[in-house]
Amino acid sequence: MGMMGTKRLHLASDRKATGLWASLIFLVSLNLRPSIAAVGPVIERIGSDLGWAGGLQGLLAAIPLVAFAAVSPLVPSLTSRIGVDCTILLALIAIALGDVIRSFTGGVGIWVGTVVFASAIAVGNVLVPVIAKRDYADHVATATGIYSACITCGSAAAGLTASAMAQAWGGWRYALAFWAVPPLIVAVLWTARIVHSWRDAAFDACNALRQMPMTASDGSGCSMPALLHRPMTWWVTLFMGTQSSAFYTMSNWMPSVSEHAGFGATAAGVHLFVFQFTGIFSGLLIPRLMRIHGSQICAAVASSLPMVVAGVGMLALPAGMPLWAFIGGIGQGASLVVALALIAMRGRTAAETVRLSGFAQSIGYLIASLGPLLFGALYQLTGAYVVSITVMTAIAVVQCVVAVLAGHDDA
Repeated sequence: MGMMGTKRLHLASDRKATGLWASLIFLVSLNLRPSIAAVGPVIERIGSDLGWAGGLQGLLAAIPLVAFAAVSPLVPSLTSRIGVDCTILLALIAIALGDVIRSFTGGVGIWVGTVVFASAIAVGNVLVPVIAKRDYADHVATATGIYSACITCGSAAAGLTASAMAQAWGGWRYALAFWAVPPLIVAVLWTARIVHSWRDAAFDACNALRQMPMTASDGSGCSMPALLHRPMTWWVTLFMGTQSSAFYTMSNWMPSVSEHAGFGATAAGVHLFVFQFTGIFSGLLIPRLMRIHGSQICAAVASSLPMVVAGVGMLALPAGMPLWAFIGGIGQGASLVVALALIAMRGRTAAETVRLSGFAQSIGYLIASLGPLLFGALYQLTGAYVVSITVMTAIAVVQCVVAVLAGHDDA
């Protein structure tokens, strides 16, 4: 089979899936955060083992977000060559490979491995909303809520178990390497989905390309310059950035903040679990607010306010960390769903949705990468978390303002 024939076969696999085949996207979502979330509870172990100061630990936490920003714009080009579903398969394999490199290839390997798995996760970040819109076209908000809950669930599980795994298995390396296993299992299932699509495509290859409304190869829709001239593109991007900044900052630093407030390591891990796990339920409930008064303003604002409350609470009453973790978790789980749903809903064509997803996540995660980095740097400069939490709370206030602008439907 020639290169063109191979390409057409890859693209033909990007057919709308149904039933159990479609639901595999939720298993993919489960693997988009554990490799990152597992770092927070053991970041001080890593720093102690490698002789890192707080600033360098913050840099490690920021690298995945920088990789998201760098890789996201490249995803449409990759999918146009090998198809959306095959790209997801490669991403799953790369996540596992990056986890192994990070744990077992020395001091340089921790940086290289982080870049590898973070780049692969960036691919999933861009394509999961696209696949969800393709396979659940009539239930985009609901599907977004479910796969966002899966993302949060995977993150919460990794955050809860990382410290215990490190203690039981003699160090952080094996605790982080464990998360190479789940994506490999899902990769096997995803391969079966691709083979199933190829088999179906063999019967109607000529019609397959015309019938897949959500492939990245669809050249219809506005150009990138036209997309950038839409103010809504920038509001959605900024909402994605501020929401992600708060989430990744807390995912990496909440255990340390809790310990600094007088809680033990185990309790601090539980606080992180509460922060992440609570978001599963708020993420499933927020779609009910997505169409109030014909816009998403209510949902966007309602999902943004809890992080402001949590930030003020951590400053005023550090002993109430369990409560602030709960309130902050409500906001973060809901705002992730809103951010991803806005990407899917604001894309007016198939091609525009892919471009918007790539751009919003690229610039959004670039903004978000400053959160953990700045949080750690301010802590290192001041020796306390007051200034760091104050800045994080200010970003949450900005998110509330952007929520009004991004929530207005400009269609």
